[in-house]
Amino acid sequence: MNDILNLDGKVTLVTGAGQGVGEQIARHFSDHGATVFVNDFHLDRAEVVAQSIRDGGGEAFAVQADVSDPQSVQRMIAKAGELAGPIDVLVNNAGNNGAAPSADIRKPFWEHGREVWNSAIEVNFYGVIHCASAVIPNMIERKGGRIITIISDAGRVGEPGMEVYSGAKAGAAGFMRGIARTLGRHHITANCVAISATATPFTEKALNADPERLKKMMERYVIRRPGRPDDVANMALFLASDASSWITGQTYAVNGGFSFGL
Repeated sequence: MNDILNLDGKVTLVTGAGQGVGEQIARHFSDHGATVFVNDFHLDRAEVVAQSIRDGGGEAFAVQADVSDPQSVQRMIAKAGELAGPIDVLVNNAGNNGAAPSADIRKPFWEHGREVWNSAIEVNFYGVIHCASAVIPNMIERKGGRIITIISDAGRVGEPGMEVYSGAKAGAAGFMRGIARTLGRHHITANCVAISATATPFTEKALNADPERLKKMMERYVIRRPGRPDDVANMALFLASDASSWITGQTYAVNGGFSFGL
């Protein structure tokens, strides 16, 4: 039987793939035949993941870039082109929780100011724009491509205490809908995956530090467990494949039933 999720011959880039959800997406892509560029702000983390994929028989390269810096992104795309060719599938996974290192998250957002707000906007919104704009010209030239952005349910329903982050994620989703309309005639699709509490190295300490708080939080989820990176990677793989060739401009919630929507 043919594998409808086959990514053989596809050159893929996953940002923020040095751990967690991005790492699992990179591994899923490799398992289905893709050449994977593993991006992370911290090159050592990307190297570990890429080497592990190579040890398993896949083809992977580690590439460092700060997605909030357009010149850094352009250098990454140029390097990927030299090593394997143009990007066929871009996954915008790099993100942060919107809190600058110096921020007191107990303060309301209006007391933080631009320095803290920018930490959410530059990565979660501008990072998506920078990476998409770097790969789109080649996708248009080759008449095809996939752009997938991992957002948060905070961008769909809002989250108290994370107002600017919610806005940045919602902005990324709106941008993706816009480019879906622009790029459809070139056979390029653009979709989002919205996730909620997902167990990763970044979140597990917080999720497990207070079992009672975790239990109460999980009561908001129809499926009463945190998400796993695999849950998100499965959807990203589908959206990267030919199985999704007539799907664009959509946001798919992979969230255990935290929120519903038409």
